[in-house]
Amino acid sequence: MTNDLDIDVDIDLAPVVAEQPDPVLFATVSGAHLYGFPSRDSDIDLRGVHLLPTEALVGLRQPEETRSRMWERDGVEMDLVTHDLRKFVRLMLRRNGYVLEQLLSPLVAHTTDAHAELVALVPGVLTSHHAHHYRGFATTQWRLFEKTGELKPLLYTFRVLLTGVHLMRTGEVQAHLPTLVRQMDAPAYLPDLVAAKAEKEHGAADVAHARVRDDVERLHAVLDEAQTGSALPDAPAAAVHGALHDLVVRVRLER
Repeated sequence: MTNDLDIDVDIDLAPVVAEQPDPVLFATVSGAHLYGFPSRDSDIDLRGVHLLPTEALVGLRQPEETRSRMWERDGVEMDLVTHDLRKFVRLMLRRNGYVLEQLLSPLVAHTTDAHAELVALVPGVLTSHHAHHYRGFATTQWRLFEKTGELKPLLYTFRVLLTGVHLMRTGEVQAHLPTLVRQMDAPAYLPDLVAAKAEKEHGAADVAHARVRDDVERLHAVLDEAQTGSALPDAPAAAVHGALHDLVVRVRLER
């Protein structure tokens, strides 16, 4: 597996890709492994794009544009979600940071030329409005933390806020929390929380609630400021729509 980060995913994912019913254009590892805080018992979140045959899209039956499956393989829980190429490209154009993180994940289980082409087009779809995705995701995870007191949603809250700020400032999608902590003005206790998360997937967060609440509120304000001052455009580049359309048509017809 291609791995540009210091992350270990100790399982051969090639057979998982090979057994899919339609060609897979790419498959990457997302979730806690990508974000830099997997636990000993974390599942493997495999995300990617499959390519439906043309006849599946032009007939009367509803096409299987999204496939989702959870199972255990070699003692590891697997969570696989793939979208058909056309649906994935539509998601790319909808301020969806989540699919961009999957596309750009350095934990690559399977790749093709089409994957490389999609990656090359990412800069053209980035907008200042992607901040809304990260703001909303952070709010949802914070509410979950307040409800459960678990460390996992708290780390997700900080991760998505820092990813959003970094994106607004630099135009780069960076989902790896330890990297973000090293590069940004992040709470000093985050590395300790990451270390604690490594021991247990659903452990309680041993933190002062008022302190983390203040830091989360501060990062929301930083994200707002970063969005206001961002050099990213309001909408995807016009040319990228045509390029993505041409890619979808060409790859579909070639296969």
